[in-house]
Parts: sequence; C-alpha cells; structure tokens
Amino acid sequence: MCLLTRLSESLNKKQKRGFLLAFALIACISVLEVITIVVDGAPPGYRWLNILSNYLGFGLTPAVPLCLVYVLDKKSIIRRGFKAAVCCEGAYLLFLAATLPYGLVFSVSRENLYARGAYFYIYVAMYYAAMLYLMVATVRTAAAFQNRSRMLIYPLTLFLGAETVIQLATAGSCTLHWLCVTLLSVLYYIYCSEMWNQLDALTGLLNQNSYLNRTAEMRRSGGVLVVFDVDDFKQINDRYGHLQGDVCLAEIADCIKKAYARCGYCYRIGGDEFCVLLKDEESEARCAKTLQALLAERRKVFAILPTVSLGSAAFSGEDVVAVKDRADRALYCAKKEQKARAAAEKHGDNSERTA
Repeated sequence: MCLLTRLSESLNKKQKRGFLLAFALIACISVLEVITIVVDGAPPGYRWLNILSNYLGFGLTPAVPLCLVYVLDKKSIIRRGFKAAVCCEGAYLLFLAATLPYGLVFSVSRENLYARGAYFYIYVAMYYAAMLYLMVATVRTAAAFQNRSRMLIYPLTLFLGAETVIQLATAGSCTLHWLCVTLLSVLYYIYCSEMWNQLDALTGLLNQNSYLNRTAEMRRSGGVLVVFDVDDFKQINDRYGHLQGDVCLAEIADCIKKAYARCGYCYRIGGDEFCVLLKDEESEARCAKTLQALLAERRKVFAILPTVSLGSAAFSGEDVVAVKDRADRALYCAKKEQKARAAAEKHGDNSERTA
C-alpha cells in the first residue's frame, strides 16, 4: 500500500503523506503488538520493552484515524478542527506517560506480566472517538463532493467497531485487530480514490464520466436534466486572461452547487458547460431562482462574473442524447431572450441619455 501510494498519480503530496503515515503507523503498531505478546511473561529484564511496546501501541492507535482524516482535505491549509484533534492526541500521549507508574490504563508487574488497569476504558474511549471523528469527517467531505457512496463509511466503521469489541471481550486472546484495521485502511484508500476520481479538478463538481454513468440510470428512474452555459465566456478569457476565466468558472460552479446540490447532482461536462441532474421537477424553479440570487451576490464582490443561461428537459424513458438535445434547445432560447432583454435595456438607457 505504501508503494501504491507513492506511485499514485491522483494523490497530491499532502494526501500521499497522510496515507504513508497511516500505513507506517499500522505496520509499527502491529510489530509492537507482536513484541508485547512475545515478551510478556519473559524474564524481568524485558519488562522495559513490554512497557514501552504497550505504551506506544495504546498511545499511537488513535493517530491512525487522524492520518486518514488528514488525507480527506486536498488543500494544504490544515483546518482548526483537525488541529484540535491532534492536540487531543498529544494530551492523551502525555496522560498515558504520566500514569505509567500508577498502572491506571495498563500495568506490567515486576514479574513482567501485563494487565489492564482500572481506567483502561480511557484508551477505548480515545480509540472510538478517533474513529467517530473519521466517520463524521468522511461523511461531511463526501457530501460536499456529492459522493453517492458515502453511506459505505457506516458499515466499514461498524465492522471495525464490532471487531474491537470482540478483541476487548476476549481480553486480547483474539489478535486480529490490526489485520482488520489494515483491511479497513485499504478499503478506505479505494473509497477515497474512487471519490476523487469522480471530481472535476478545477471546480470540484462531478466530472463528465460520472455524468454519463448517472444519466444511464436516470433514463429508467426519471428526473430532470438542467444545462447551463456561461454567457460570452470567450470575452472573459480574451479580456482578462484564462486565469481569471478559471476563477469565474470556479465561482459559478460553487453557486450551482449551493443552489442545486440538495436536490440533485452537479456536473461540469465541458469547458464552460455545466449541468445538474435533478431527482424531480418540483424544486427546479426554486433552485434556478436561488442560483441567480447567489450569482448576483457574488458579482458584487467579483465584478467580472458573467451571467449564466440555463435550459431543462425531463427524462421520460428516451435516450439521454434526446433529453440533452431538448435541454440545449431550451438553453439557446433562454440565451436569445437574455440577449434581447440586455439589448432592450441598453437601448432604453441610451434613449434616456439622449432625452
């Protein structure tokens, strides 16, 4: 998995760092667990190794989910919530070290025999808290990226939680825990890779391949296809440059997602062409109104943000190409109406000035 992570073309440096650290921690803690099994009950001269291995194993376990949370955000800026979680992990390590002489979480007798302490539940609570944090962060990120597979994180977490309960109930005689953690991490790697491969790199909307897969389903289930086109986008590129053009596309995509994501799935399927697949027609007018309001609000800050025209067509069992053609015709009619309206407003302004 470390080799696969290093060779990945879809992960950035931050994400590779997070996955590599997670897999390295799993390998390290697995070795530490083997060491604790081997040295437990050995001559007292190995007592220090037994204590150190248990301390590092119990102390670093919650850090594995934190590494996976670190991977979720592609941005280099570390969020405040993650910093707080790292501080909690650091405080937990200090607490564990401070309580070693008292055996609160675990103890190793002078005869070099390991035993759980009266406050062993603190370790369990930290571990489950880290797993819960990973689950919540994943669900929130997947929702922001419109990932339809985000519900899979629940059975994955339940699987690991159930295995942990079994290991705790058998007092460590069942030592499959880190094998299960490794399996979960591999599945998580696959899940995240699948999620990111569905995204358009510039806008964060779903990409064309995801659009084609989804439209094949909607032909049977029904719904509405809404297509968007940025008005006079070529003039933006020519006048302000492609960099500013990309900023415009990202701003428009953000507005589309805020307006439509709760009611459907938002895609970028071409240069300045976007579309939304709505589940039903009821929310179409309300979402369109919200989009125009959001664009107008953003235009107060980003003055060169162009207008956006849209058209729609409902799925009624026919081929998606036919639905797209009907939506495009509605879009072109809307663009003509908008140009005529703009020309009329301009003519009216000129008439007032002449008068």
